[in-house]
Amino acid sequence: MPAQLMDGKALAERIRREVAEEVEQLGEVGLTTILVGDDPASEIYIRRKQEAAKEVGILARDYRLAEETTEEELLDLITQLNADDKVDGILLQLPLPDQIDEQRAIEAVDPAKDVDGFHPLNAGRLWLGLDGLVAGTPTGIITLLDEYGVPLEGAHAVVVGRSNIVGKPVALLLLARNATVTICHSRTADLAAETRQADVLVVAVGEAGLISPEMVKEGATVVDVGMNRTDEGLRGDVDPAVAERAGLITPVPGGVGPMTIASLLRNTVKAARARRC
Repeated sequence: MPAQLMDGKALAERIRREVAEEVEQLGEVGLTTILVGDDPASEIYIRRKQEAAKEVGILARDYRLAEETTEEELLDLITQLNADDKVDGILLQLPLPDQIDEQRAIEAVDPAKDVDGFHPLNAGRLWLGLDGLVAGTPTGIITLLDEYGVPLEGAHAVVVGRSNIVGKPVALLLLARNATVTICHSRTADLAAETRQADVLVVAVGEAGLISPEMVKEGATVVDVGMNRTDEGLRGDVDPAVAERAGLITPVPGGVGPMTIASLLRNTVKAARARRC
């Protein structure tokens, strides 16, 4: 029997409605996005985030900076936005051009306005199990697992990928829910041996079809974070045939992607509430 699809799109729409109600209660909530350069994929992501923010009543501003923008010019803009009371959230779209130190730019953002959850202070709070702003994709994954009643306490969760954006934070969130967590990466000696043990398998590496059916435990919950553009169209990191073995699986598209943006909107409202306290 094929796996049940975890509908991230429907859940994200419900979250957006909830966020819209919160925005109405709070009054003005402001989100500012910054894009340096003209990377086509980044432009699409920014446009979607802007549209989503406006749909829920968030006042969205968008700064488009030239490819040759200097690091100091970008840091000056971030400093201005940090001091602007009308800005509750700042989203710096990555990657940045080579002349800009990406980590320095991330650390320049006020942690209280860091709705992407990338600032070391927010990452450190996550590490310590303290409340803070957590990256949208990991948060969205946990929300999706909860929506479908996936038991995490005592479960063996395997995360394939160790990025600061998805792999590491989702592993920490799973650990906080009392799962036993294994993190796999490009140097893992026998990836299939690890993934076959997973009750919950999260794959976020950016390699189309990396996980094949024989690498998945019968009845496992599989979360596919991959969004790979191939000659056959958009593909995840998990072979679609895995649906014949898994119990639950996220589709690509329509699974994790919508949850990332919905979680970003939630973070913006959370930041706005915290700043008003």
